Amino acid sequence: MMATRMSASSKKTSSKARSSSSSSSVRRLRATTSAPPASSAAPPASARGGVPEGTPVVEPRDLPSRPRRNRKSRHLRRAFSETTVRPEHFILPVFVHDGEEDIPINAMPGVSRLGWQNGLVREVEAAMKEGVHQVVIFPKTPDELKTSTAEEAFNPDGLAQRSISLLKEKFGNDIVVYTDVALDPYNSDGHDGIVSDAGVILNDETIHYLQKQAVSQARAGADCVSPSDMMDGRVAAIREALDAEGFTDVSIMSYTAKYASAFYGPFREALASAPKAGEAHRIIPPNKKTYQQDPANYREALREAMLDEEEGADIMMVKPGMPYLDIIRLLRDNTTLPVAAYHVSGEYSMLKAAAAAGYLNEQDAVLESLLSMRRAGSDLILTYYATQAARWIQEGGLDASQGGD
Repeated sequence: MMATRMSASSKKTSSKARSSSSSSSVRRLRATTSAPPASSAAPPASARGGVPEGTPVVEPRDLPSRPRRNRKSRHLRRAFSETTVRPEHFILPVFVHDGEEDIPINAMPGVSRLGWQNGLVREVEAAMKEGVHQVVIFPKTPDELKTSTAEEAFNPDGLAQRSISLLKEKFGNDIVVYTDVALDPYNSDGHDGIVSDAGVILNDETIHYLQKQAVSQARAGADCVSPSDMMDGRVAAIREALDAEGFTDVSIMSYTAKYASAFYGPFREALASAPKAGEAHRIIPPNKKTYQQDPANYREALREAMLDEEEGADIMMVKPGMPYLDIIRLLRDNTTLPVAAYHVSGEYSMLKAAAAAGYLNEQDAVLESLLSMRRAGSDLILTYYATQAARWIQEGGLDASQGGD
């Protein structure tokens, strides 16, 4: 028994000794690995270059993670870039008129109403040369053809229809032609729908004409029709009309979240499509707030998106772009459909004005703006800068805007 007890006691003593020895080894190892060498007060000068006189000498901070390591060279920044902007992402909006000469738009420097037979073809060719193969057509309808019911919208020989056919005949499948489906370019009252004498924008009656308009554009050769009117139920109605006429391959890009925005002013000058004052017996709403979305609303965009997807939209759009990046992200997170953003006329004109005044580097500011819409989740961007931005990108503009090495 004594021997047994002695043996047990000896084992405990030996175990304590081993434990003590092990603990001492661990402490020595920790001390060896954690204590900075005496000469590490600052990295060698060759690693950082010279520093200004007066720069403090400090111990390197014990930071487990330094995100700047992944930004230290241009090649690393490009390797880790999460968002790209390419010419393929752009749709070029073009304004056309029924004349020969291009007419500059004062509120949009560098943009003109294009003669539909010459200027339109020239601008599209220039865009395609830079890798932009998508265009959306906006016609400037002569005032004498505008009526309060906007029947010119579905004239088979109308300006929009002729422009679509010309581009498809000239470029075939090398160009993707989008259209605008709404009555305001043809409406003498300046609204996207038919206006009653009491000032009500008629929803279902307007949709009947939107169906006819979309079908006429498809017959002219449009690849994708784009209802921008914001009437309830128009996507399903247009899909039904297109399919009934055999245009099952024509896509619909719906202006899903189109806000009653202050950024549309230059566009309305370009098409002379702002709401007009009514005659004595008629009330014409001075704005479009009864059908376009309230800029204060977020959840409402999700409701519109759910309806558009159920009704058969192929692409959803948010308009304007930069002031509504949160809405772009909302749609991106809640649909598998492609999402487009419209970099609208007011955004374009602000950048042009700031650059002209020397307040911004135009190239860097434009490319950053477009990048922000892509980062928010847009697959496509409608922008008046499409051709110029594509050229900048081809020349390495995105790299330049992020600095050198």
